Amino acid sequence: MRRRLESLLALPRELTKQGIPFATALRRTFAAGYGVKEMRADLMAGLVVGVVALPLSMALAIAVGAPPQHGLYTAVVAGTAIALTGGSKFQIAGPTAAFIVILEPIVRQFGLSGLLTAGLMAGGLLLVMGIARLGKLIQFIPHPVTTGFTSGIAVVIATLQIKDALGLQIAEMPEGYVGKVVALWDARGTASLYETAIAALTLGLLLGMPKVIKKVPAPLIALAVSSAVAFAVSRLVPEFHVATIGTKFHTTVGDTIYAGIPPMPPRPILPWGQGHFTFAMARELFPAAFTIAMLGAIESLLSAVIADGMTGKRHDPNAELVGQGIGNILAPFFGGIAATGALARTATNIRAGAKSPFSAVVHSAVVLLSIVVLAPLVAYVPMASLAALLLLVAWNMSERRHFNHILQVAPKSDVTVLLTCFFLTVFFDMVKAVSVGVVLAALLFMKRMAELTQGGLGLSGEGRADTDRDLPEGVVRYEIAGPLFFGAAQHAMGQIERLRPDVRIILLDLSRVPAIDATGLVALESACAALYKAKRRVIICGPLPEPRRVFDKAELSQAYVAAGVEEGKALARELMQVAGDDAPPSRSHIAPNPPQA
Repeated sequence: MRRRLESLLALPRELTKQGIPFATALRRTFAAGYGVKEMRADLMAGLVVGVVALPLSMALAIAVGAPPQHGLYTAVVAGTAIALTGGSKFQIAGPTAAFIVILEPIVRQFGLSGLLTAGLMAGGLLLVMGIARLGKLIQFIPHPVTTGFTSGIAVVIATLQIKDALGLQIAEMPEGYVGKVVALWDARGTASLYETAIAALTLGLLLGMPKVIKKVPAPLIALAVSSAVAFAVSRLVPEFHVATIGTKFHTTVGDTIYAGIPPMPPRPILPWGQGHFTFAMARELFPAAFTIAMLGAIESLLSAVIADGMTGKRHDPNAELVGQGIGNILAPFFGGIAATGALARTATNIRAGAKSPFSAVVHSAVVLLSIVVLAPLVAYVPMASLAALLLLVAWNMSERRHFNHILQVAPKSDVTVLLTCFFLTVFFDMVKAVSVGVVLAALLFMKRMAELTQGGLGLSGEGRADTDRDLPEGVVRYEIAGPLFFGAAQHAMGQIERLRPDVRIILLDLSRVPAIDATGLVALESACAALYKAKRRVIICGPLPEPRRVFDKAELSQAYVAAGVEEGKALARELMQVAGDDAPPSRSHIAPNPPQA
């Protein structure tokens, strides 16, 4: 047994040596010791979360416009692959509600093949992000951005469920959100009392059962009871009729037509269909694939962070992205749609006592067994019941408290970002919302970095102003404090242009600049060139900021470089004694870059 485990871990170890984060959660599980006790706990947890995932996976696939079995295939294939190759010990992956807003327009425009291909491309992007170790960068996306996305998604999901919850008759749902609302209002006269009653029954059970029975998942009870009631009443009352999975979806396998889902495991297919995968297809689907990858990365890593808080463990964000990438690459070849970490199912997994990623594998096995064994019964599940389930999901993910809290206490810039992401998600689409949200996050970062970095003549603090009293007439010290990054460079260098006419030499103090980038260097070079053109000398005083290699290639031939402020003052006194020397300093005059203090 030990040899088998060693051989199982050989590939993850080798990939890790090559710098590729892979199967970190699995390696940590075996390193901590895995025995019969842990296996028993994982079996029970996987059974519970598998029961929860079964109706959700079908409901989420139906919500995006795909047959229900494709959601189940996602839970089976992607759920297993991500668990074994990812970086979180407790993450449960599968289709999630957040993807509905992205995937539903893809299905409408490109069909099922476009949906699977976009998921495949998103998997490739996630894999690259993980290998490039971008996992921790997701943490820098501001809270107003993610809250705006999530709240907007919840509103769209809830709106989309009204049709099935009320049994409205709409031939074709329009594309835009406003068009959908208008179509729902225009179809209000077609509402079915029977469909509404089944939805209300299901919603009541979903809300009430957790207070009475805590060991059995509420979705299982709610859907089973509502299905049984709908079936019994249809036999007693001839005019009673509600749409079910069996009446809405049919799958043909060979010469056999199955109502609902086919009772067979996922089979290998080509995601893009019978033709060839072309560059034109990739170009059309890339914006959607990028949005799927970004939202999938954000949601899976946020779920992993919350799982860490519940368990006291730590996940590997880069390995988690690699696992998400592998899962989303494999799933489309078996009919699976886009997958990511599911917060509710992950929390259920932890509360059920999971010990390792094998609980997620068991969850996938439970879903697979249900496909094969319970497929005939699934056909009796009412569509109104699944709509009620997703209405509750939308309510739980709405982030209404966080949304209101940001509106009440956050700065105006954060409120603007929140509302922008929210309204773009609701009234346009997630592709635009994610793109604008990422740009807003960067602009917000630049704005705050610019506010942190200051520049001025003899900045106060730590007695620095007193040290400038020994400067000769015509010499000033201009100090910059803070990183000299994009956005902050022009702000920090701004006062140099307003120096007095009698200033001949400027000590440019960079000792409190920890880092510099290309924009900061360009601003520094431009300032030195402008001052030299005005017949003023510049002495750059170190220690120079990192990365030091930037200065080796810099165009600073019009400035002197000193190891520190005191050395710069001494050099300034020498230069003041050389009257009328307007020649630029040669490289021989420039002191070598001093070591970092």
